[in-house]
Amino acid sequence: MIDVAAAVLENDEGKILVAKRKKGKKLGGFWEFPGGKIEEGETPEETLKRELREEMNVEIKVGEYLGENVHCYEDFAIRLMAYRAKIVGGEIKLSDHEEYLWVEAGELAKVNLAPADIPLVRLLLK
Repeated sequence: MIDVAAAVLENDEGKILVAKRKKGKKLGGFWEFPGGKIEEGETPEETLKRELREEMNVEIKVGEYLGENVHCYEDFAIRLMAYRAKIVGGEIKLSDHEEYLWVEAGELAKVNLAPADIPLVRLLLK
């Protein structure tokens, strides 16, 4: 099982950021909450700060823990841990995704989210 941290980034208008995975990568073409694999010795919060700096060129402040979802794909399984977060510095420059969108939480169901990310939407709408 791979432990992964996901940032549910919210802007000042209350919209949520989702990013589209590059074609040719695992789950290419799906949208996701940005984040990444937790490295040995890292906390999920540290992972999110590192991953968002590396993949999107932004500094974030990690907020409350929202919950987690375990999902088994065909060839691997992940435990996805979600945290609320805000961008506090930098300007988004994508290196690991094709594009990003800011969407209303209620509109997330219309986005082609990666299967592991879908249950996180329910946590947001509680």
